[in-house]
Amino acid sequence: GRGSAANSAVCYALGITAVDPAKMELLFERFLSDKRDDWPDIDLDLPSGDQRERAIQYVYERYGKLGAAMTANVITYRGKSAAREIGKVLSFDAETLARLSSLVGAWEYRDAHDTLERQFKDAGFDLKQPRIRKFFELCTAVQDLPRHLGQHSGGMVICQGQLDAIVPVEPATMPGRVVVQWDKEDCADMKIIKVDLLGLGMMAVLEDAMAMIRSDYGEEVDLGKLPANDPVVYGVLQKADTVGMFQIESRAQMSCLPRLQPKCFYDIVVQVAIIRPGPIVGKMVHPYLRRRQGKERAECLHPSLETVLARTLGVPLFQEQLLRMAMIAAGFSGSEAEELRRAFGFKRSEKRMKEVETKLRAGMAKNGIHGETQDRIVQSITSFALYGFPESHAASFALIAYASAYLKCHYLAAFTAAMLNNQPMGFYSPATLLKDAQRHGLRFKPIDVTRSNWDCHLEKLPAGFCVRLGMRYVKGLRAETGKEIARQRELGKFAAIDELRRRVPGIQKAELTALAAVGALNFISGERGFHRRDALWQVERASRNAGPLLEGIEEEVREVVRETVPEKEMKALGIAKEEIVADASATARGSGSPLLQMTAEERLVADFLGTGMTVGPHPLAYHRAALKKSGVCSAVELPKLPDGMRVRVAGAVIARQRPGTAKGFVFLSLEDETGIANAIITPQLFEQDHTVVVHHPYLLIEGRLQNQENVTSVKVERVESLTVTRAETGSHDFH
Repeated sequence: GRGSAANSAVCYALGITAVDPAKMELLFERFLSDKRDDWPDIDLDLPSGDQRERAIQYVYERYGKLGAAMTANVITYRGKSAAREIGKVLSFDAETLARLSSLVGAWEYRDAHDTLERQFKDAGFDLKQPRIRKFFELCTAVQDLPRHLGQHSGGMVICQGQLDAIVPVEPATMPGRVVVQWDKEDCADMKIIKVDLLGLGMMAVLEDAMAMIRSDYGEEVDLGKLPANDPVVYGVLQKADTVGMFQIESRAQMSCLPRLQPKCFYDIVVQVAIIRPGPIVGKMVHPYLRRRQGKERAECLHPSLETVLARTLGVPLFQEQLLRMAMIAAGFSGSEAEELRRAFGFKRSEKRMKEVETKLRAGMAKNGIHGETQDRIVQSITSFALYGFPESHAASFALIAYASAYLKCHYLAAFTAAMLNNQPMGFYSPATLLKDAQRHGLRFKPIDVTRSNWDCHLEKLPAGFCVRLGMRYVKGLRAETGKEIARQRELGKFAAIDELRRRVPGIQKAELTALAAVGALNFISGERGFHRRDALWQVERASRNAGPLLEGIEEEVREVVRETVPEKEMKALGIAKEEIVADASATARGSGSPLLQMTAEERLVADFLGTGMTVGPHPLAYHRAALKKSGVCSAVELPKLPDGMRVRVAGAVIARQRPGTAKGFVFLSLEDETGIANAIITPQLFEQDHTVVVHHPYLLIEGRLQNQENVTSVKVERVESLTVTRAETGSHDFH
């Protein structure tokens, strides 16, 4: 549980939240406001997927179809969705439409050059051409206009029946759901109780990982009883080796962890909260870190605030601290502090903000707080309140962050398999999660219809476990087909592709082709040297009707061999009869093909095209010798090099960021076979090389290494595209 409900002792007593509000000294006064005429937010995090849906259906059953409903969400035309819709109306072909929609960026930060007109020109589109001009005009015109009414991801309203007497109710497109025609703000204005049943991917990961630990490791893990101060976990956090860990895996979090050096649970609470717009905009991050490192004396904004700010070294980091500051420094009551939070909340009113600030200053003046001290306190509260992260929320998230770190450190195979089975989620793509796990010593085995299930699962090795990739990652393969393949295999092995097709009658030719292209059919016949193009050849042959004359010939040949070849003769030659049978049936079905094996590059391209990842070497590993000759460093070498050194680094772009708080700077994460390197691009360089930075999957950068306090990054002076492979890697671009 989180939201303001996480401050509630009732929620803690009921087990909804694991955060003890008394022990954590959370602000419960917000519930005791005599002026508060609405219900507190109750946000419940549930494992995403079936668990969450069961909870939603329980609410429907408990309160009835007219006593509970999902809230609506007004979907507006934004960026790429607007571009796609307008392009269809203007009858652009699919290729042109894809190019046009890819131009519509959605960076959080925009400068004077970030215009749609400029992006069109960069891509070679002539705005003087009538259709292109009309497309441009309509895309601009429809931005933020309502497109349709959807349903909120988890918001539900509940009452004692007759909900339709207040608001129109309609069946949702999803079976078993009802939705009201108002959004959550409308429902709050009407004083209807709202509960957010939110699907949290990491909770599903933890649940699945614990199930694997139970079934494969034979061990029981209780998240409520994890060792509190595990040295392995804190050692990993201090090194920022946190790919895949909840809330502490982003580039910004990784750059902060080595400076903060977490040593206890409360440090994780701080870490979760500090890399947020509030502390960044309020300029709280660097003062806190300097004080944490002993480089600056911990001083409070005012002596009266010592009890509130002592735990965070005199720097306000949490929303509750700001409310307490107002209560102590300005004499605000609990309800007045809540009013302050709302005044600086999501829907800011300049007039209301000014009124509250005046009241705040008057209260501080009455308590003898004047001048610069008063200004600093007001600045802390006003710049922070919009983005303030509640301490209760951070504590709930920190519990999950610690659990994810513990499982990754001690049960890497189970944790990684669970992560791969619950995508999409988190900061990184499955390909990056896989490569990170490989660098930590985990082995992966490829998708194979003779061994893979729909989900990824563990296979026992002489020492530990490896992860067998699941058929869920074969693009174009339907879930029902993949699960039926696994079910049929449990009944008996597949002797040939023909048999697979016969026993899974619903499988389509395109699905067989997809399986063959990624090597998932290579071992179906048990033949040595059977490769992907052999499988593709056999798929093509198996997909054609043999006709009545040749139908069943393979089975007839097998029977003839069994009956005519003497067992004694085979034993004398040291050959098993089944080998002869297999050879004869292979000849009958024409299992050979005239096609050459795929090259390493072709397999790499096929892997990324068909699954989005590869269990083989990283694309840059094939080119490391040439890169090294040209003076390109690997990611793992950077921490060993001196600060200020000029370096060259290459990699696949796995993340691009241009946050609104960074004043136009762009942050890149480049991955090679050794790890991840971080790069910082200035607004001027981004303007100069915009197309290369945004649209090229592999980059070669050159610049000055920044290696300070165990954090490395490259301040880029030059960037160019790198041609190493045709394999299309994916990038998580957070705008």
